[in-house]
Amino acid sequence: MHKLGKKKILAVVEDLMFTVKISDAAKRAGLEVEFVKSERDVIEKATQEKPLLIILDLNFNAVQPLKLISTMKSDGEMKQISVIGYLSHVQGELKQQAQEAGANIVMARSAFSQNLQQILKRHSGVV
Repeated sequence: MHKLGKKKILAVVEDLMFTVKISDAAKRAGLEVEFVKSERDVIEKATQEKPLLIILDLNFNAVQPLKLISTMKSDGEMKQISVIGYLSHVQGELKQQAQEAGANIVMARSAFSQNLQQILKRHSGVV
């Protein structure tokens, strides 16, 4: 598991509803969350701050999610960071592409939303 003292996650989302859900769940899990809106910011923060987890809305086209996952997973420093992507349950092809790009977990929005608290607790080391 993650050994750094700072328990931080990055969230690459644009949907306000998910921003609120992730913020609330992170607070309850004792995690700091930072929301980033550009590919450059994700790469920079992931490299410098080594977050426990990166949450990625696979429909957030401004950051080219598949390219971003591939870039992170091909980098020696960033490949250890867990990436969880979420998408619409009907996007089977995008799910497979995200998994092939290297996402650790890809799940439907509804399942992500429903299990968010448990996901964050598991990554924070709180069971």
